[in-house]
Amino acid sequence: MRADAEIQKDVMAQLKWEPILNSAEIGVSVKDGVVTLTGIVDSYYKKTCADLAAKKVLGVRAVAEDIQVGLSPEYRRTDTEIAEAVVAALAWHTAVQEDKIKIKVEDGVVTLDGAVDWNFQRTSAADTIKNLAGVRWINNNITIKQGITPSDVKHKISASLQRNATIDSGKISVDVVGSKVILRGVVRSLAERDDAEYAAWAAAGVTNVENKLIVTEPAFAY
Repeated sequence: MRADAEIQKDVMAQLKWEPILNSAEIGVSVKDGVVTLTGIVDSYYKKTCADLAAKKVLGVRAVAEDIQVGLSPEYRRTDTEIAEAVVAALAWHTAVQEDKIKIKVEDGVVTLDGAVDWNFQRTSAADTIKNLAGVRWINNNITIKQGITPSDVKHKISASLQRNATIDSGKISVDVVGSKVILRGVVRSLAERDDAEYAAWAAAGVTNVENKLIVTEPAFAY
């Protein structure tokens, strides 16, 4: 098991490696493999990038992300301006069913509601607007329409895991109950855990993924 000091050093190095981030704005503490990120950044996009960067580091078991978005004057927008920018961004994105999405903006917090056919449409909606100026937070309440065959979905997800070069599919089991997918087993990093969950969400009609994968460090031969 890696020491917390080693993990902290690598997380700080990874944050510094990300070109969009100013690592001096982000504090990093580690206890028992759990990383806590603190600080203030000027966009929601940077907040999410810091979270993803920390998850890439070997030995990180979980990330507690407590970074605040403090908008500088040049990034400030009225809620009306933000709403107009969100509508325009969703309309230009071919993967998003913007006609099925309702938008609410309050004090820079964007709430998305509605129902779509695929999870990638749900995530694409949030991804499309997370780098818009003035956005402080995104509540993605978009749901996914049900209607799947569990056995067919299980086969497709298992095949997807096997194709993915970043995932050791032999250590992951997939169960489908109704429209919910349950992942069990062990992975080598939080990034691999997220990749497996992404593969499960890629199946049409999946409305919930219960990720029970446990992060364990790989054994090295010396």
